Amino acid sequence: MKVLKHPATQIAIGAILGVIFGLIVGDWASNLKFVGDIFIRLIQMSIVPLVMASVIVATGSMTGSGMGKLAGRTFAWILGFSAVAAIVGWVLSVWFQPGRGMVYQGDPVEVETVEPTPWQDTLLNFVTTNIFDAMSTATMIPIIVFSLIFGLALNRYIASSGNDLVLRGLEQLQQVVLLMIRLVMYIAPIGVFCILANLAGDVGFAVVTTALAYLATTLVGVVIIFILMVIVVAVRTGLSPAKLPAKLLEQTMVAITTTSSAVTFPTVLKNTVEKVGVSQRVANFTLSIGLTMGSCGAVLNYMIVVMFLAQAGGVDLTVGQIVLGMGLTILLNMGTITVPGGFPVVAMFLAGTLNLPVEAVGLLIAVDWFTGVLRTFLNVNGDTFVAMLVAKSEGELDRDVYNGQKSVTAEEVDSETLQAQYAKADSAD
Repeated sequence: MKVLKHPATQIAIGAILGVIFGLIVGDWASNLKFVGDIFIRLIQMSIVPLVMASVIVATGSMTGSGMGKLAGRTFAWILGFSAVAAIVGWVLSVWFQPGRGMVYQGDPVEVETVEPTPWQDTLLNFVTTNIFDAMSTATMIPIIVFSLIFGLALNRYIASSGNDLVLRGLEQLQQVVLLMIRLVMYIAPIGVFCILANLAGDVGFAVVTTALAYLATTLVGVVIIFILMVIVVAVRTGLSPAKLPAKLLEQTMVAITTTSSAVTFPTVLKNTVEKVGVSQRVANFTLSIGLTMGSCGAVLNYMIVVMFLAQAGGVDLTVGQIVLGMGLTILLNMGTITVPGGFPVVAMFLAGTLNLPVEAVGLLIAVDWFTGVLRTFLNVNGDTFVAMLVAKSEGELDRDVYNGQKSVTAEEVDSETLQAQYAKADSAD
């Protein structure tokens, strides 16, 4: 059957069989742990070159087009909603404690007790004296700082010389590393089977209840943020929120069945213009930006992942680490730190940067299809809400179209020109 060939289906089957096997054989399943560890390491080894290439390419290829009030308002709303999503993710994780069920019977995670680091030293450590040393230890913050500066310098060099050979080389490197990750994901069902067999054998049925707690926390967060967005839109635009469900139904159904913002984009653009009343100019710009940077669902999910891994490993995060985690999830969303390659890469990146245990990442990968549905739902509809808010400020929100008293026709989407945005959007779903 075609559905059995889908990677998400294969991973789900591997996860279910792994949990069942682990519950049956108990402690013996620990013999499979090394296979899961190999799978995790195969992903981890790609993170440093992928992050470096992605950040340099993102900053090196920036242009000054699209600036002005329209861009400012778009980014302001995207950043604002992203910050709210990060805070909601943290609050819910503290409240529901989704990772607390993962109490390992094996060796506990050793957390070294040290005096709080002065903030001056913390900032100082953001800059490395030896980038190769930072790369060898996967110390991500100095790597990101170096890549941002290198990308900005490369941008200036290309602007002055017209020579983009280095940029094109790094783009090709990025694609090769992404291909590596795709090849690794072919063995994901086996890796997830072994990881969850070991977890189930170690913690028992708690592996199931913990996964459900993680999904429930994400679902509650999505509902809260969606309601907050509807309230903000209703207050700012003065339009009736009761009419929104019917206007968002079509794009919502496409989003949750495909779990792809890219596939949903043409429907979102059409509905935002024809059903909501946003002008074509605002819709084209705002929705295109939102496609790659307006992923509030991803911000929410990534923040819950940070807290989940900390709770599962018994790590008490400091205030500084929590703030850093929020900042990273927002930067991932905004595209400054572009980490294509899907959820496993992002989860490993966050765990490595914040020194969190990765033992439970396999469980999160196993249920990622479900969180992908929730992320995409919020990403897609959040983009429409941002477009409405920007259009209201620009005076380009047609109330007659929204109220069904006037009809307009949206322009056709040129998919070929949006391939890069499509790829980045799917990495956040």
